[in-house]
Amino acid sequence: MYLESLLLMVYAVGSDPDVQKERESHVYLSKEEVKEKIQSYNSSVTDKLKMTLNANGIYTGFIKVQMELCRPITVQSSQSQGRCAPSSQETAFYLPDGCVNTLHISSTNTVREVIEALLKKFFVADNPAKFALYKRCHKEDQVYTCKLSDREHPLYLRLVAGPKTEMLSFVLREHETGEVMWEAFSIPELQNFLRILDKEESDQLQLLKNRYAAYRGKLEEALRGVLKPG
Repeated sequence: MYLESLLLMVYAVGSDPDVQKERESHVYLSKEEVKEKIQSYNSSVTDKLKMTLNANGIYTGFIKVQMELCRPITVQSSQSQGRCAPSSQETAFYLPDGCVNTLHISSTNTVREVIEALLKKFFVADNPAKFALYKRCHKEDQVYTCKLSDREHPLYLRLVAGPKTEMLSFVLREHETGEVMWEAFSIPELQNFLRILDKEESDQLQLLKNRYAAYRGKLEEALRGVLKPG
């Protein structure tokens, strides 16, 4: 429900027990080692999303990011992009579950840059500081989710893990903080939250009225059967 999703985001205290903040353990590879890993990576690719090594040693490739967002995102129309003032052409909506986006990035791009590029690609007006990128790994039949630091390089992680998403996948979530950062929200976003809460309240009241109306109808029908002259 909208209300539960919103409260989960706003009042979440502490961290997920399965989520640990983890910094990338850098293993500096030589140009030849990078070349070999890219060749191995490309030979295992099944979706044509291969990596390319440039002459300067920087390589480019693709990563897929699954969106796991509890709250609605605010999207700008193309006419309102670049404006500083809040626009009436901003719309808030929930992303469908399991939404996955593909980004073309380079080995120099950091986690923070990936988040910003992802939001910009889809005209998301929300502050990038509200979001965090996680890596999800499968080890010994268990799934581990770790928050990445802003300075880590997702394409390096993708290269080292290989192309299989079972070995490594990326997930975008809202930042998990111990308190509500109201100053990070714009006025239109706060207004949208109020509208969502009003709609949720109205929907729940209507469901409650319908339920009691159905009960009342069954009771009245039962009474008519009992009181019917035999």
